[in-house]
Amino acid sequence: MKLSPKAQNIFNKITADGTKPGELRNLAKEIKKDHSLAIELWSTGALLPRLLSILIMDKKELTPDVIDNQFNDIETHQPEERTQLSDWFMANQLTKDKKLTVLMETWENDVSPLKRRLFWYHQARLRWVGQTPPDNTKELLRFIEAKIMKEAPEVQWAMNFTAGWIGIFDLKYRSQCVKLGEKYSLYKDEMVSKNCTPNYLPEFIEMEVKKRGL
Repeated sequence: MKLSPKAQNIFNKITADGTKPGELRNLAKEIKKDHSLAIELWSTGALLPRLLSILIMDKKELTPDVIDNQFNDIETHQPEERTQLSDWFMANQLTKDKKLTVLMETWENDVSPLKRRLFWYHQARLRWVGQTPPDNTKELLRFIEAKIMKEAPEVQWAMNFTAGWIGIFDLKYRSQCVKLGEKYSLYKDEMVSKNCTPNYLPEFIEMEVKKRGL
């Protein structure tokens, strides 16, 4: 797609000046909602323009088919960029509209690992951001127990993350989540930087419970 002068100017600015992802939010506030511009920026295939595109998209234009195409595009990026793009898309679009959130909650068994990851990351997010989670904790843990070791690495991480936050905030299931971590030993030998939270469930849960006085 040939960019309009406005889109080309923004593209040049954010790709040539070493713009950091956090700075895109200020630019998005200046632009406000502009779906046509978002489509142009998305068409460039570059990370920063696509992140900005996500911020200024009109959620009313995001049909299931459009979302499928966007995820197909995200799949062409390197792993770290795929994660960043999909997480921004979830936080800034999918969770901002009830219909899109309902759609995301159907992705538990989707063929796309990115979508499955977002299903689980959303379930974790419902808990760690302080919202009241849906009454599906027992089913989630049953699914995690059965499928986590068979999943793609990025989905596996999100499932583990969900189990962690369940264990932190739900005393009823805390022991089960700790035992799940001990059983599979996921991330047990992972090196963790100082002051960072480990992914190994027993340590993750213990650290966050103490931090919150739960």
